[in-house]
Amino acid sequence: MSRSVIEEDLTVEGNIASPEGDIEVKGRVTGDITSRSVEVHVAGKVDGAISATEVTIQGNHSGRIDCTSLSLDKTAEVKSDVKAQTLSSEKGARLVGKVQITG
Repeated sequence: MSRSVIEEDLTVEGNIASPEGDIEVKGRVTGDITSRSVEVHVAGKVDGAISATEVTIQGNHSGRIDCTSLSLDKTAEVKSDVKAQTLSSEKGARLVGKVQITG
């Protein structure tokens, strides 16, 4: 299993696919991300759809999230339509959009 990191000083414009890997976003991604797991760090920003088994948001996301497990940290700012089986959220996390939790 591979781990790819988009560092804080890096901006990626375009789609990223790593179906069996893990992606950490510390910088900025403008495009869709498909991966086994995606973690958006506090300084990270994603504008686009995220499709993964596990998604953790500490930073900013706008677009769409389709996952099995979504975790929002207290610093998360999410403007997305969300479809997930489970959602956990720390106090202080912000989520704006249509949310569908399928259990």
